[in-house]
Amino acid sequence: MPKFLFIEPKAPGLHIYSKFPIPRLGNVLLGTMARERGWDVEVVVEDFTELDAADLPAADFVGLSTITSTAPRAYQYADTYRKRGVPVIMGGPHVSFMPDEAMDHSDYVIIGEGEAPFSHFLTAVEAGRGFDEIPNLLYRDGGEVLRTPFAPAPQKLDAVPSPDLSLIRSFGAPGRRLIVPIETSRGCPFNCEFCAVTELFGKRVRYRPMDEVIEEMRRYEGRARLLFFVDDNFTAHKPRTKELLQRIIDSGVKQKWTAQVRSDAADDEELLSMMSRAGCRAVYIGIESVNDETLKRIKKGQQVDDVSRSIARFKRHGIRVHGMFILGFDEDNVESGRKTWRYARRTNLNSVQFLILTPVPGTKFFQRMHDDDRILTEDWSLYDAHHVVYKPKGMLPFELQQLQIKAHEHFYNFWRRVKTLFSFNFWEFAVSCYAKHVNSRWKRMNRFFMRWLKKLSLMKNGVAHDPVDKDD
Repeated sequence: MPKFLFIEPKAPGLHIYSKFPIPRLGNVLLGTMARERGWDVEVVVEDFTELDAADLPAADFVGLSTITSTAPRAYQYADTYRKRGVPVIMGGPHVSFMPDEAMDHSDYVIIGEGEAPFSHFLTAVEAGRGFDEIPNLLYRDGGEVLRTPFAPAPQKLDAVPSPDLSLIRSFGAPGRRLIVPIETSRGCPFNCEFCAVTELFGKRVRYRPMDEVIEEMRRYEGRARLLFFVDDNFTAHKPRTKELLQRIIDSGVKQKWTAQVRSDAADDEELLSMMSRAGCRAVYIGIESVNDETLKRIKKGQQVDDVSRSIARFKRHGIRVHGMFILGFDEDNVESGRKTWRYARRTNLNSVQFLILTPVPGTKFFQRMHDDDRILTEDWSLYDAHHVVYKPKGMLPFELQQLQIKAHEHFYNFWRRVKTLFSFNFWEFAVSCYAKHVNSRWKRMNRFFMRWLKKLSLMKNGVAHDPVDKDD
């Protein structure tokens, strides 16, 4: 059978978890489907094996999955393969919302969840048929780009295969302690303005069979350093989560794992106890803002006091908390940014990320910024939540960028490193040292961007002051 090569391009920027890459599951799932049908399949995740643009692997078909920040690199690879006469099919969040742009670089684009359209695509290729009956597809017919009707995502995930991560080149290399992604659900019942999850997967949360989840966990027992449940909200439906946790406990599987949750998960003491007993070591919480008015406006469904209580409760059960904050909401200014990093220190979070509000295509926020002419650049490689790419309301773009840099410096400061070292908390000490290194390296790598942003800020606003210049 011909060879199908799937590529997940490397993200261009740096962040605190760059050292701990986790492959996205989209390409792996499609690769697993193709291999089960007899295709020769290889998946390249550039976080594990970076490709040489001048010496790309041979293939009969190439699949590229991309988020917004990796789109330019994905398009580069797509252009190279198409020049060689190799058909290219693209999918993923970015091209699902920018399919016409993607068709400038590819032969086929799948919109939304890819399993069902890709299965039909393989059938059409194998049978030599046309593509007009494949749902959610853009393709070329002569010089014309055609779009097939959109079909809603399946209501159940029973047909989604168990991903074969061994397809990823170098993923299971000797000596590498794996962080393994596992999906138990898709969808999110919330609808935050800055998030594309609901637009991509819907508000109805759909679940994979629990037996398959347990089997995947068992498959990596003794091999994985950590499992990461990639669900957008692992505890979205607490009774179902408790049932899964009880199954994990009863199975005897011994695996440490982490998950993304909302702060309200900590309101249920039984749930926290079960998470701890089932192997949970850390949770990632989208705290977003320390301004209750902002939380209300973005319909987060939580208040700052609720978050503070939840952090303490998770930690009482031995579960570390990684807090994720977003800087740049319309209510934000320099002083509110300082309050944010003070809050992060005061609540004694184990680790944090201070992200910049980013108008990612597919979100309501992107459309609002576009309609208000507040987009500064559409260089997608900068859309990684670490670069300011729009005009904030309460401060200059350069001030917002400086605020994010300062926030990391103040949280991961010298005294934090001393404290964690002398309390023998070596994990937090290592994270603090690495975060300091990443922050310094980011500034060196982005000198040109910072100069451009400062010049643009001054030109657009006619203000000549030195933003965020004082220490806390």
